[in-house]
Amino acid sequence: MTADVPATALKGHHHITIGVGKPQEDFDFHTKVLGLKCVKRTLFYDGAMPIYHFYYGNDMGEESTLLTTFPVAHTGVKAKQGVGQVSYVSLSVPESALPYWKERLQAHDLEVTETERFGEKHLDFRSPHDIRLSMVGIADDARAPRTGGPVPPENMIRGTHAYGVKTRDMDFMDEFMEVAWGCRKEADDKNLVRYAMGDGGSGTYTDFEIEPAEKSGSWIVGEGAIHHVAYNCPSREAQDKIKFFVEGMGYTDFSDVKDRGYFDSIYVRTPSGALFEAAVSHDPAFLCNEPYETLGTKVMMSPQIEANQEEVMKIIGVVEG
Repeated sequence: MTADVPATALKGHHHITIGVGKPQEDFDFHTKVLGLKCVKRTLFYDGAMPIYHFYYGNDMGEESTLLTTFPVAHTGVKAKQGVGQVSYVSLSVPESALPYWKERLQAHDLEVTETERFGEKHLDFRSPHDIRLSMVGIADDARAPRTGGPVPPENMIRGTHAYGVKTRDMDFMDEFMEVAWGCRKEADDKNLVRYAMGDGGSGTYTDFEIEPAEKSGSWIVGEGAIHHVAYNCPSREAQDKIKFFVEGMGYTDFSDVKDRGYFDSIYVRTPSGALFEAAVSHDPAFLCNEPYETLGTKVMMSPQIEANQEEVMKIIGVVEG
């Protein structure tokens, strides 16, 4: 059955999108503490309120290196963490870099806890906006790190390792992951279940935290919670096949294709409650409206918004860096 599932075309992560607070604080954390490069600063595509959308990753912002954020402090909207939403993201670093990262994170006043999951060594911590993150030591991650940043390339983050989802049970989610989303069950660890896609390995995992007694989290774009996770889809044709197949299974809470400027997206509300996306990158993606030399340094706005740029910038604030 798995070979006939259209979503086996999904080979790994694309990006994760997080609701945060003040834009400068968010920018400084991701670029100065984590050392990621801001490869694009633009605006949230949905709704009337102008909201920054930052993309952080390696030098080119390649798929599975991307953390993206919506700074929403000016809206006053707060999110609530709980079951039914994406709960954390772990980031791949070289095994030898774990002592470096523990010292670096603590030097920036972040509380670090050393843990082990699925036989992997983790440094668990929370961002300034209370988002659960971890550094996990990986021996064989060939993804290119950011260069020229504050973290030496030999210690630098390679990309996302695993997305975490908090759910009360796996009764329907197991079928969704294996049949609708083209994954395979990889491992169990206490109350955790891991699924992999494509060739497996770092950047392909989705981990589920089973918490039957925990209260529900929010689904809004708000400060303090991860909004959704995206998976890398190779083509629009593959994307259309996934949508048609999954809707045929009865999962009809599925969006139409949305052009996000740098990729085309479809979104589905999964049985766990978490929002999943299948994203097809444009060619070129982030270089379509900026050269590499100045990538991520200017706020990219659509023409209709750019006409009111001065007013928009007063609302969202200027970010230095």
